Amino acid sequence: QVQLVESGGGLVQAGDSLRLSCAASGRTFSNSAVAWFRQRPGAEREFVAAITAGGGAVSYADSVKGRFTISRDNARSTVYLQMNSLKPEDTAVYYCASRPTIYYATREGLYDYWGQGTQVTVSS
Repeated sequence: QVQLVESGGGLVQAGDSLRLSCAASGRTFSNSAVAWFRQRPGAEREFVAAITAGGGAVSYADSVKGRFTISRDNARSTVYLQMNSLKPEDTAVYYCASRPTIYYATREGLYDYWGQGTQVTVSS
């Protein structure tokens, strides 16, 4: 079983930055693609960013492209989401998810393991 734990959320002002971390345990992390999803108040969970197992390819939702950066350090079994120029509409619970294949997907139903989520609140 793979376990994921998110951290780094908090309350910030618009224009500020945050870095979220997703710490993973399990034997197959280095062979697993990882994605970030978020759920805004009153909305369904949506795709944010994803990265392949080796970190060689990434994907972003249009709403965060140019502002967010996903990366991973397999030696530390950790995936990061650097969030810059935060906007109030970025306020959401952010979830880390993984699936045991090298390539990522953008649909939440294709991921097997999920963290508990971390709250990000951006005030104007």
